[in-house]
Parts: sequence; structure tokens; C-alpha cells
Amino acid sequence: MSSLKKEINELKNLLGELDKKIVFIFLSIAILQTISWYYGSRSFFRANYLAKYFGNPNNQIYEFVFWFISDIVLFLFIPLIIIKVVFKEKLKEYGFSIGRQNPGLKIVLISLSVMIPLLWFVSSLASFSSNYPHYSNGKLNWEMFLIYEISMICYLFAWEFIWRGYTLFGLEQKFGIYAVFIQMIPFVILHNGKPPLETFAAILGGLALGFLAIRTRSFIYGFYIHVGIMFFIDLFSVLRFRIGNYNLIF
Repeated sequence: MSSLKKEINELKNLLGELDKKIVFIFLSIAILQTISWYYGSRSFFRANYLAKYFGNPNNQIYEFVFWFISDIVLFLFIPLIIIKVVFKEKLKEYGFSIGRQNPGLKIVLISLSVMIPLLWFVSSLASFSSNYPHYSNGKLNWEMFLIYEISMICYLFAWEFIWRGYTLFGLEQKFGIYAVFIQMIPFVILHNGKPPLETFAAILGGLALGFLAIRTRSFIYGFYIHVGIMFFIDLFSVLRFRIGNYNLIF
């Protein structure tokens, strides 16, 4: 019994030494991501027959919009509230600002100049052309394609903020540059299930976007790059699909 009390006291002492803010950040990320996975997903939307309340239940655009809006609330609005209400800190300390604009825009332009031609090649691979855009009906209708892309852009803003804003800058105060590697891990894990090339590339991409955020003191420039990559892989996949169905050579 005395041994058990000793262990409990040791545990209390250990917990008492923890940085409460860092613990809160870790726990909030775990909770928000878990809620997103179980209750903000497309599968949750389908399993609960929510589509019947939105006109045509066979139109997948509704489940994508549901997913995007859910994650915008979970990954953007709630962390912003935590920063202002719980931590009582400024949003710009978490990368929510223009930051260092000159190097940021230069890096964005250079990155997209390199990536866009590569994406045209990548879009020729079956593993990508069959997966992008995720909303497959976007290949058939330009209007629906644009609705999907605009919704996705809003979603990616929240996605970049949760990892390269809230997580990265929140943990940087404790772990320094190692926070770049910490935020990279969940970023890569959440790419599991996508084409292997994309998932392995997410390791380098997660680190690059993390270092870019540190360099510019903003997650905005990583957002620009991420949006550019996602938009062009979608666009090129649609163009290849349409060209192929009209027996044209591009």
C-alpha cells in the first residue's frame, strides 16, 4: 500500500511539472482530429442519411461540403477561440498574419513554378487521375468543379492553420525548431490511404511547409502552395479525363 501511495505521489509530482499550455495543445489536437474523423467525415454524412435533407441524395457534393465545413469549424474556428479565450494571446503569434511577405511570396512563386509542370506529369499516372478530384462528378461539370474547388480552398485554409499555425507555433515556444518535425508526423499520417507517392512526398512537404511557416512567421504562404498543388492536380486530372473522352491528344 505504501508503495502504491509513493507511485501516486510520484505521478502527481510529474504531472505538476508539465507545461499546462503544451498539454492543452496536444490534447485539443487529439480531440479535434478524433471528432473530425468520426463525426465530420463523408462516411458519417452517408451513414446518417443526412443527404436526404439536401435535395438530390445522390449528389456527393453535399457530403464534401459537410466534411469541409465540419473541419473549418474544428480546425480553424475552435483553435482561434482557444488562442483568444483560453491562452489570451494574439493570433499573429500563431502565424495568423501576413508575416514576412517578401521571402514568402518569392518562395511561393518558385515552388509553384517547379511543382506545376511536375503535376502535369503526375496527373498522367492512373493512381492520381483516378483519385483527383476527389469529387468525381467534377470531371463532368465545370460548375460543380468550381463549387468543389472553392469549398476545398476554404477547407485547406483551416487544414494549414491547425498544423502550420496552431500546432507549429504553439509548440515552438516549448520545442523550438523541433516543432516542425512534430507537426509533420500527423500531417503525413493523415495522408495514409492516398497514392503512395503522395504520402511519401507529404514527409518532405510537411517539413518544407513547416520551415516556410517558421521563416515567414505565417502559415499563409504554405496555404498558397498547398492550394496551388491541389487545384492544379485536380484541374490537370479533369483536363486529361475530358481530352481522353474526346479522343484528343494533348
